[in-house]
Amino acid sequence: MNKKICLFGKKVITFFCLSIFASQCFAQSSSVSAKEASDSTLNYLRIINSVFNFAQQNYVEPVDPKVLYEGAMKGMMEALGDPYTEYLTGARLRSLNETTSGNFGGVGLSIMKEVASADKPGYVEVVAPIENTPGEKAGIIAQDYITAIDGEPTPEMTMEQVLSKLRGAVGTSVELTLLRGKKTEFKRTLIRAIIEVPTVKHAMIGTVGYMQLLQFTPETANHVQECIDEFKRKKFTGLIIDLRNNPGGLITSAVEIADKFIDSGTIVSTKSRLELQNSVFTAKPENTRIPKDLPIIVLINRGSASASEILSGALKDYHIGYLVGEKTYGKGSVQQMVSLTDEDGFKMTMARYYTPSDVNIDKVGILPDREVVFDAFTEEEGTIFAEMSKDNIIGDYVEKHPSMTEADIAAYADTLHATYPINLRFLRRLIRLEAFRFRGGITYDLDFDVQLNTALDILRTEDFKTLVKNTKTLKELQDERLKNENLAVSQ
Repeated sequence: MNKKICLFGKKVITFFCLSIFASQCFAQSSSVSAKEASDSTLNYLRIINSVFNFAQQNYVEPVDPKVLYEGAMKGMMEALGDPYTEYLTGARLRSLNETTSGNFGGVGLSIMKEVASADKPGYVEVVAPIENTPGEKAGIIAQDYITAIDGEPTPEMTMEQVLSKLRGAVGTSVELTLLRGKKTEFKRTLIRAIIEVPTVKHAMIGTVGYMQLLQFTPETANHVQECIDEFKRKKFTGLIIDLRNNPGGLITSAVEIADKFIDSGTIVSTKSRLELQNSVFTAKPENTRIPKDLPIIVLINRGSASASEILSGALKDYHIGYLVGEKTYGKGSVQQMVSLTDEDGFKMTMARYYTPSDVNIDKVGILPDREVVFDAFTEEEGTIFAEMSKDNIIGDYVEKHPSMTEADIAAYADTLHATYPINLRFLRRLIRLEAFRFRGGITYDLDFDVQLNTALDILRTEDFKTLVKNTKTLKELQDERLKNENLAVSQ
């Protein structure tokens, strides 16, 4: 069977050849129906078939059977109430294929669309911006909500419609209306560009190797090895793995990278009520590339999902990596995406994945060993930021001063602060990103990045061996949480 498993944007995707899927999956369904399906299930199938035929033969106007078929498929998937289970048309299938292949025209935002609820009216959530794309350059961040595209409200759109509006010819524009927090609403006009899915960025910070994993692609593990080799040549004394805003990618890539750090044992497992969906990925001693005594810190935040959580969860459970930052997204379910015809298919949650200590983090996430958060905007600062962004103050200034130094950046931030009194560190960050975007971007930002600075301080001043040894596995944390919940209920 030709099968490819990957996680991208919080999705685990399995591609099957149609003929193989039809012969195996539906054959299995027939077997299950004969042995286990209840009379009511068979009765519902008959009713669905009867209604389909009745509508086609009796509706006041001629009905295209494809319309009935697509409506039934869409309704069936939506009835499960799972944001990761959906009916897919050809456009949606092509969109996912373009994304995983790593080259497409768009705005550079990894997004998801949850089922509408009282708290969230079906907005499109930004999982993470892709680095050095129109979305990131416009200042859009993880957990922003896209409430409208070119003035059309997103709650009324399907995911397919959202993607078709975001993607388009290179050089064309699209206007997004965004919501940050509960009240800060602002607009951005983005110019579509060729989006190339990035992999790894790296640098030495003193004697510490810094490695930012941006996406888990087929080449990420190779690039990680290149970074490790370079760090070894430069005699690194510690390593920082930055998984912040990494929405996922190939599960095999995450496993291959984890295998460089873990010498034996389970890296990740998947569990389902179907035996064929159960699997265990195990580390092999011959694949280990990192010495056991090397201090390793992993940076995580709410934009770290899927494959990022597999890697960070494995390093935590084996007391290899110390986690710094914020709680991860919490996407621990596994989907299959199947092409039914050349034009459509479906994606359905089939299993959940578990960390080495046998914990599923779906809808829970992974807590850092040391929480470090960025200063939050006040409501007033949010309003000021929206006003400043609307007028493109920084972009216009940098365009006229393309060779700004750090001193220039600090001076202009002070000038801006007099009119726009928001966090000075954040102002310098905005100016720096704009100033460096035409120079290839920046690998890290020690002036702004409090989480990275904390990681460096830990490596330089603390007893890392004792620190990481005393951390709790995800299983221990889960048991502790459940115990506290039971105590609260009993009281």
